[in-house]
Amino acid sequence: MTGPGRTRSGTAARSGSAVHGTLDKAATENFPVAPFFLPRAWRGDLMALYGYARLVDDIGDGDLAPGGADARHLGLSPERADDRLAFLDAFETDLRRVFDTDTDAEGGSGGPRHPLLRRLVPTVRRHALTPEPFLGLIAANRQDQLVTRYETFDDLLAYCELSANPVGRLVLAVTGTATPERIRRSDAVCTGLQIVEHLQDVSEDLAQGRVYLPAEDMKRFHVQESDLAAPSAGASVRVLIAFEAERALRLLNEGTPLVGSVHGRLKLLLAGFVAGGRAAVRAVAAVSYDVLPGPPKPTKVQLLREVGATLRGEG
Repeated sequence: MTGPGRTRSGTAARSGSAVHGTLDKAATENFPVAPFFLPRAWRGDLMALYGYARLVDDIGDGDLAPGGADARHLGLSPERADDRLAFLDAFETDLRRVFDTDTDAEGGSGGPRHPLLRRLVPTVRRHALTPEPFLGLIAANRQDQLVTRYETFDDLLAYCELSANPVGRLVLAVTGTATPERIRRSDAVCTGLQIVEHLQDVSEDLAQGRVYLPAEDMKRFHVQESDLAAPSAGASVRVLIAFEAERALRLLNEGTPLVGSVHGRLKLLLAGFVAGGRAAVRAVAAVSYDVLPGPPKPTKVQLLREVGATLRGEG
């Protein structure tokens, strides 16, 4: 990471912008990223993981300025940075430097170029993390450039295996609590969170040329893509969204025993993940499943209620 005294050509300012602009998005998520009650070391590791995951998504969604600091850190010209696949390729190359045995524990000389990846190096070293979950998130965003429709729910689940489940597995890894059963429960929670996020973002995804509602379900409920472009959802769209929301809730409930399998502050964190998903599902239901005007979001009070219910083991 660029030292605080190295301000030549504005490098330090650009590095800070590249980091904080991404990490600031943590406050908009459906789930708590690194809440204050966790040990400081955990908070640092979780924010490093979040920064990585958020940046990959921003690249895949085209949310970064082509000539911005992120592209410059990766050595991309504005022309190449406008190509999302090229951007993802450059990012993967830099990610692999995180796992290079010549990279020291602080990501120093010979390490990754992007400041968020330099920030990731100590976390990877401390917990002996492997590249696979990180590469999975890149693969999901590559898939977003090539696959814009999903025929079946199983196809969507396979996408979530890349786009969502690695995050939960990394959380278990950095907290030292990964077991096969916990990973299975975590996968259910993460997939449920991903699906409800897709439901909240139907209009935004359609504007990106993507539809995450399975085509077979759209046919079943007589929904056309043109119906998703309307300013407000008709009856058929609402029934379809309700159907998918119930699926998301079932996955969240399937994963809920994960919360009871751990103790202390981690239990509260995982309850926050589950509760965030449940509260989002209830927010979707509260607008009678009309998600087209914009993403329905739960209030903090609703989220706290769901945390309490999750900790009490209520469905």
